[in-house]
Amino acid sequence: MSDDAHDPADDAADDLENGSAQDAPTSFEGGPFDLPAVESLLAMMQRFDVSEIDLKGRDSEGHGQRWHVRRGGPAPVAVAAAPVAAPAPVAAPAAPAAEAAPAAPAGPAGRTINSPTVGTFYPSPSPDEPAFVSVGDEVKPDTIVCLVEAMKVFNQIPAEVSGTIAEVLVKPEDTVEYGTPLFRLA
Repeated sequence: MSDDAHDPADDAADDLENGSAQDAPTSFEGGPFDLPAVESLLAMMQRFDVSEIDLKGRDSEGHGQRWHVRRGGPAPVAVAAAPVAAPAPVAAPAAPAAEAAPAAPAGPAGRTINSPTVGTFYPSPSPDEPAFVSVGDEVKPDTIVCLVEAMKVFNQIPAEVSGTIAEVLVKPEDTVEYGTPLFRLA
């Protein structure tokens, strides 16, 4: 990069260094997660000795993206954990695993629409309005099927698949985790 070129990441790094991070840009002109922005982010991570960061955003088509960036080599903990974990599976689970698999189903049969986040499930925009979808409704990938509230932010959850709602698997105001099945499709 020439001395005349202006890098927004340098401004953000200076703001962080000077204690005025609230003025630092939260996105770069190239859009979310473009290569120059990621390279600038990695440079800032190295400059401020930050080893890990999570990024969330949307691509140009509005699809959600989530990146987890880790700087540096492999963690020594992973090397130390491998020998400890290896003996346990070799010694015990051969027989119990065969018995446990047929005894307990992993989840609802068929295709499901799962929660992409942790939070509170709401089937409708407000308590006095109808649910976004009901049993028998046809959904497309962009159909909003519910809300999941996390930290006072109501996230609209799209179906992300096409099909017919066969069953609602959670109740209003249930707490859901990442990957919790919300709806079963026929």
